[in-house]
Amino acid sequence: MAVAKTSVLVLDCAEPQELADFYARFLGGEPRVGSNPDYIEVVESAGVRIAIRRDHGAAPPSWPRPDASQQAHLHFLVPQDDMDQAEREAIGLGARPLETKDNGGPFDIRRYADPAGHPFVLAAGEGHQAF
Repeated sequence: MAVAKTSVLVLDCAEPQELADFYARFLGGEPRVGSNPDYIEVVESAGVRIAIRRDHGAAPPSWPRPDASQQAHLHFLVPQDDMDQAEREAIGLGARPLETKDNGGPFDIRRYADPAGHPFVLAAGEGHQAF
Protein backbone atom coordinates (compact mmCIF):
# COMPACT_ATOMS: atom_id res chain seq x y z
CA MET A 1 0.00 0.00 0.00
CA ALA A 2 1.39 3.38 -0.97
CA VAL A 3 1.99 6.05 1.62
CA ALA A 4 -0.12 9.16 1.00
CA LYS A 5 1.94 11.96 -0.49
CA THR A 6 1.46 15.54 -1.49
CA SER A 7 3.81 17.91 -3.24
CA VAL A 8 4.49 21.59 -3.31
CA LEU A 9 6.82 23.55 -5.55
CA VAL A 10 9.23 25.61 -3.42
CA LEU A 11 10.79 28.82 -4.74
CA ASP A 12 13.90 30.15 -3.02
CA CYS A 13 14.43 33.88 -2.62
CA ALA A 14 15.92 36.45 -0.24
CA GLU A 15 12.57 37.96 0.85
CA PRO A 16 9.92 35.22 1.20
CA GLN A 17 7.11 37.41 2.54
CA GLU A 18 7.22 39.76 -0.45
CA LEU A 19 7.22 36.91 -2.95
CA ALA A 20 4.48 35.03 -1.07
CA ASP A 21 2.35 38.19 -1.16
CA PHE A 22 2.90 38.49 -4.94
CA TYR A 23 1.76 34.90 -5.60
CA ALA A 24 -1.11 35.09 -3.10
CA ARG A 25 -2.49 38.16 -4.86
CA PHE A 26 -1.82 36.75 -8.35
CA LEU A 27 -3.46 33.39 -7.59
CA GLY A 28 -6.22 34.79 -5.38
CA GLY A 29 -4.92 32.71 -2.50
CA GLU A 30 -3.54 33.33 0.92
CA PRO A 31 -0.04 33.10 2.37
CA ARG A 32 0.27 30.74 5.34
CA VAL A 33 3.18 31.07 7.73
CA GLY A 34 3.76 28.13 10.07
CA SER A 35 6.28 27.88 12.86
CA ASN A 36 9.14 28.77 10.50
CA PRO A 37 8.81 32.37 9.21
CA ASP A 38 11.36 31.58 6.48
CA TYR A 39 8.92 29.14 4.82
CA ILE A 40 5.54 30.39 3.58
CA GLU A 41 2.96 28.37 1.66
CA VAL A 42 0.53 30.03 -0.72
CA VAL A 43 -2.77 28.16 -1.11
CA GLU A 44 -5.70 29.10 -3.33
CA SER A 45 -9.22 27.70 -3.34
CA ALA A 46 -8.77 25.32 -6.29
CA GLY A 47 -5.84 23.69 -4.52
CA VAL A 48 -2.87 25.33 -6.25
CA ARG A 49 -0.04 25.37 -3.73
CA ILE A 50 3.44 26.80 -3.90
CA ALA A 51 5.85 27.62 -1.12
CA ILE A 52 8.43 30.33 -0.72
CA ARG A 53 11.62 29.68 1.27
CA ARG A 54 14.24 32.18 2.42
CA ASP A 55 17.68 31.61 0.96
CA HIS A 56 20.01 34.52 1.65
CA GLY A 57 22.27 33.45 -1.24
CA ALA A 58 19.49 32.95 -3.79
CA ALA A 59 20.23 34.25 -7.27
CA PRO A 60 17.45 34.32 -9.87
CA PRO A 61 17.81 32.20 -13.03
CA SER A 62 18.87 34.02 -16.18
CA TRP A 63 16.31 32.36 -18.48
CA PRO A 64 15.52 32.99 -21.31
CA ARG A 65 19.14 34.02 -21.98
CA PRO A 66 20.92 31.09 -23.63
CA ASP A 67 23.99 31.26 -21.36
CA ALA A 68 22.22 29.49 -18.50
CA SER A 69 19.48 26.91 -18.17
CA GLN A 70 16.05 27.86 -16.89
CA GLN A 71 16.02 24.99 -14.35
CA ALA A 72 12.22 25.22 -13.92
CA HIS A 73 9.37 27.63 -14.43
CA LEU A 74 5.75 27.99 -13.38
CA HIS A 75 3.17 27.51 -16.12
CA PHE A 76 -0.22 29.14 -15.49
CA LEU A 77 -3.10 28.18 -17.79
CA VAL A 78 -5.40 31.08 -18.65
CA PRO A 79 -8.48 31.15 -20.89
CA GLN A 80 -7.59 32.79 -24.22
CA ASP A 81 -10.07 35.63 -23.71
CA ASP A 82 -8.46 36.51 -20.35
CA MET A 83 -4.81 36.63 -21.42
CA ASP A 84 -4.55 40.43 -21.63
CA GLN A 85 -6.23 40.82 -18.25
CA ALA A 86 -3.92 38.19 -16.67
CA GLU A 87 -0.91 39.97 -18.16
CA ARG A 88 -2.01 43.36 -16.76
CA GLU A 89 -2.59 41.75 -13.37
CA ALA A 90 0.83 40.07 -13.28
CA ILE A 91 2.67 43.25 -14.31
CA GLY A 92 0.60 45.37 -11.93
CA LEU A 93 1.66 43.11 -9.07
CA GLY A 94 5.35 43.43 -9.95
CA ALA A 95 6.09 40.81 -12.63
CA ARG A 96 8.61 41.76 -15.31
CA PRO A 97 8.08 40.69 -18.95
CA LEU A 98 10.91 38.50 -20.28
CA GLU A 99 9.72 38.67 -23.88
CA THR A 100 7.66 41.44 -25.40
CA LYS A 101 6.73 39.92 -28.75
CA ASP A 102 3.02 39.84 -29.53
CA ASN A 103 2.04 36.18 -29.40
CA GLY A 104 -1.76 36.18 -29.60
CA GLY A 105 -3.84 33.39 -31.04
CA PRO A 106 -4.75 29.99 -29.63
CA PHE A 107 -1.14 29.15 -28.68
CA ASP A 108 -0.39 32.40 -26.87
CA ILE A 109 2.46 32.03 -24.36
CA ARG A 110 3.78 35.06 -22.47
CA ARG A 111 6.93 34.93 -20.35
CA TYR A 112 7.63 36.87 -17.16
CA ALA A 113 9.82 36.94 -14.07
CA ASP A 114 8.24 37.26 -10.65
CA PRO A 115 9.55 40.02 -8.32
CA ALA A 116 12.41 37.72 -7.17
CA GLY A 117 13.35 36.76 -10.75
CA HIS A 118 11.77 33.28 -11.06
CA PRO A 119 10.42 32.70 -14.58
CA PHE A 120 6.78 31.89 -15.26
CA VAL A 121 4.49 31.83 -18.26
CA LEU A 122 0.85 32.56 -18.92
CA ALA A 123 -0.34 30.08 -21.54
CA ALA A 124 -3.63 30.04 -23.42
CA GLY A 125 -5.28 27.68 -25.81
CA GLU A 126 -8.51 25.95 -26.61
CA GLY A 127 -9.74 23.86 -23.76
CA HIS A 128 -7.48 25.51 -21.20
CA GLN A 129 -9.15 26.54 -18.03
CA ALA A 130 -7.53 28.83 -15.48
CA PHE A 131 -5.86 26.80 -12.78
